[in-house]
Amino acid sequence: MRNIWNHLDWSVLTDALLSVIPVLICITLHECAHGYTALRLGDPTAKNAGRLSLNPLKHFDIMGFVMMAFVGFGWAKPVPIDPRYFKDPKRGMAVTAAAGPVCNVLITLVFLFLFGLMTPVLSGNGKVLLYFYRMLYKTAYLSLAFAIFNIFPIPPLDGSKVLYSFIPERAYWKLMRYERYGMILLVILVVTGILSGPLNSAVYFVFDKLFVVANWGFRLANLIIR
Repeated sequence: MRNIWNHLDWSVLTDALLSVIPVLICITLHECAHGYTALRLGDPTAKNAGRLSLNPLKHFDIMGFVMMAFVGFGWAKPVPIDPRYFKDPKRGMAVTAAAGPVCNVLITLVFLFLFGLMTPVLSGNGKVLLYFYRMLYKTAYLSLAFAIFNIFPIPPLDGSKVLYSFIPERAYWKLMRYERYGMILLVILVVTGILSGPLNSAVYFVFDKLFVVANWGFRLANLIIR
């Protein structure tokens, strides 16, 4: 029995545990961005439902969380939006939907900068600090993955709401009625690897381009240290 435990690959579990706080940061701020944007456009539904909260439990979806922690792509509990409050419902839905991914890209930029800034201090100074250092990187990466995943035009992802704002009104509302079936399709596409391959490639490519922000932080840290 001891030999079996010794040969188990614990890297998947430890990586998932390392992802817990980053995932909670990503989904919480993502959903708050939706709710706050909707409120600014005249829809108080999310506020009235208590979803303009930094409490992760308010936005927690167990299946989406597990997918995010283990696969790298997932979702949160959707913020309720009532487009009837918007002056232009289609435009309002598109702007509200886009707010989530935009927020995640901003999170990526902030955490990449912090990752570079903290590199001289945290990279080799004990397990606790090393964990925090790795968490900065993980948050930046997962937030970008969350943003790119959500811009896919598959309902109920944010990209579908942005795309639908460019199609005729009748077709828009008809497609919105089938939104709940999109989640089943998403799970199948991610679990089977059909979608995860292109997604990983896209995330790697964009993350590599954005990593210049970490270099800025590193250079600033070296200037401060000197």
